[in-house]
Amino acid sequence: MGKNFSLIILSLLLALNILAWIVVFDLSKNQPLEVVFFDVGQGDSIFIETPKKQQILIDGGPDSVILEKLGKEMPFYDNTLDLIILTHPEKDHLTGLISVLKRYKVENILWTGVKRDTLEFQEWERKILEEKANIKIAHPLQKIIASKTVLEILYPFENLAGREFEDSNETSIVSRLVFGENSFLFTGDIRKSEEKEILEQRTNLDSDILKVSHHGSKTSSSKEFIEKVLPEIAVISAGKGNSYGHPHQEVLDILEDYGIKILRTDQNGDIKIISDGKEIKIK
Repeated sequence: MGKNFSLIILSLLLALNILAWIVVFDLSKNQPLEVVFFDVGQGDSIFIETPKKQQILIDGGPDSVILEKLGKEMPFYDNTLDLIILTHPEKDHLTGLISVLKRYKVENILWTGVKRDTLEFQEWERKILEEKANIKIAHPLQKIIASKTVLEILYPFENLAGREFEDSNETSIVSRLVFGENSFLFTGDIRKSEEKEILEQRTNLDSDILKVSHHGSKTSSSKEFIEKVLPEIAVISAGKGNSYGHPHQEVLDILEDYGIKILRTDQNGDIKIISDGKEIKIK
């Protein structure tokens, strides 16, 4: 009896040891980078999850639908975001972030400090003060390093904090995310004039994925800019049947002329792109 019992215990310990090795092996596997371009209607919202599970949200769209989107990407028990970035304080990028601040604990906030005379902006200012997050003002060459990913701020070129703009599209944060051999360019709503400024600085824009500026408006995406970025995939965030006619045909034609694959939230819904640092997959 004693001998059999010892054998049972030994076998159990051996099985647990094998299981432990399996768990360690699974945890040691390289985790991917995930970038999700949410379908939030006529607006922008991009969710980034790094291989180490840091979570970054760029813009929040025009309303609280962002909460539903985040609920599908984040575990139900996770109520914290590591970083939110407001590219510029226009309603279609800003309003959803107010809902996010009400629902989630936000550790860090990056924005330009640009002011707008709107009710949404006034509420945004109140909420970021209440949040007591670490608040940073965007400036060029600023780098956010999260595990093996680097998010570099490329634009604006000057500190805009405290300045008021009637139309803040021109002040949009432009950033480039790099993970291994893969890269993503996020352009907010910059116009051709800002694209020209960035080109004149000889900034490295080469990227696999381009978030097309201003929902595919013809006021953005010059041939010169697209040629410099030369992405494999262009993502356009626009609302189905929107009254602005976004994306404009001129922009679609330019992208097609360069053989760039076009994905659109108004046609494809949420667009998830997964990178292992070498290859990109669309989900």
